[in-house]
Amino acid sequence: MTFENIIFERKNGVGMIRLNRPKNFNAIDFGLGNDLARALEICHDDDETRVVVLTGEGKAFCSGGDLKLFRENMQPHPQDIVRQLIKVFNIIIMGLRQMPKPVVAVINGPLGGGGFSLAAACDIRIAARSAIFRQAYTSISLVPDGAWTLVVPMLIGFGKATELVLLDPVLTAQQAQEWGLVNRVIDEADLWKEANEIIGKLASGPTRAFAIAKENLNNAMLGLLYRQLELERSGMIRAARSDDYREGLTAFFEKRTANFTGK
Repeated sequence: MTFENIIFERKNGVGMIRLNRPKNFNAIDFGLGNDLARALEICHDDDETRVVVLTGEGKAFCSGGDLKLFRENMQPHPQDIVRQLIKVFNIIIMGLRQMPKPVVAVINGPLGGGGFSLAAACDIRIAARSAIFRQAYTSISLVPDGAWTLVVPMLIGFGKATELVLLDPVLTAQQAQEWGLVNRVIDEADLWKEANEIIGKLASGPTRAFAIAKENLNNAMLGLLYRQLELERSGMIRAARSDDYREGLTAFFEKRTANFTGK
């Protein structure tokens, strides 16, 4: 099967998925989203695939939803394009969590918005030392989606997750590790050497036991996951109807500070 927006290969028990829109910092549009969802389905059903790896091509891991797509579809109802893209994104998040084998995010560069949610939904997160992390949604008057409001507080605690939502700081990879967002931080020169050691260990591990253990971990949260994805979807649509969203998106592309009014 040929993909236009990802690089996908299966070899030695590893399903390697590289997001491949480097000129757009691997931003998620319908093409990339559908390709990623399909690749995850293939990995799910392939008994020879024992570990799945998600990373980005080029300098970025994933910048989140494609804001150019949002801007092009601002009129007459900006929430419509948001609604449609979230449908695809939720399928991806469920695919990551319901994958009956470990999923490793190798965070090769900056991530934000939906890219943050993608990484958080994986089982293991390995980051290059130069990677930076930003929640990003609220700075354009949207709200986190992709189960961000469930998974990230579970990783770092309610207080720090609230800080990310309200203040939207940029975290270094080292800070992300200290907060519990990532498992390892590795110098760029050694990133894939060390990542491949971990990936190889998982690929040669007890696949059935991993699947059962992951299922058990999921059971504590999957009921909440379904509910949270729907809450986030409806919240994102409501936020996209606001004047502040139009202003936030416009200000982003005009490279100026947004003038939010609360409307």
